[in-house]
Amino acid sequence: MRWRGLLRLEQRVTIHPMSTAPRPDKPRCPQCRLAGSTVARETVQALVSVSLRQVSDTAYYFCATTSCPVVYYSAEGGITFGVSDVREAVYQKMSNRDDVFVCYCFRYTVSAIRNAPPESREAAIQDIRAGIQANQCACHLRNPQGTCCLPNVRRLAAQASQ
Repeated sequence: MRWRGLLRLEQRVTIHPMSTAPRPDKPRCPQCRLAGSTVARETVQALVSVSLRQVSDTAYYFCATTSCPVVYYSAEGGITFGVSDVREAVYQKMSNRDDVFVCYCFRYTVSAIRNAPPESREAAIQDIRAGIQANQCACHLRNPQGTCCLPNVRRLAAQASQ
């Protein structure tokens, strides 16, 4: 009896995929005003080079805008960490520098991908895939964007092939 009541309640509150209900906007970077991507607090904690007392228990976002000095910002916009506050050079901010890592877990630099012959670029991609399959990556802690580096490597390899 109780189960049926719950089922009816679920049916009443179900939102269909084609719903036109407004979605909340992602918070925008306070500097460049573009929406960033969600990043885990543990990523911010692992990568900032400031006292962890400055990392509040709040939602953080990653700003990938090349020309913007902000790397992380809080949802309410009161906290920002810039390029100089992060332990690693951020690929999205410095993709024109050869010595910047595009893959932080397996240490592939921009020049290692960009200047390599096509077969070496493909070998690097396969090496990264093998590392992922072997659970050897820690992109959530090593990559400033907090997600897998492989899409960045693939994109850079494709650009180098053009």
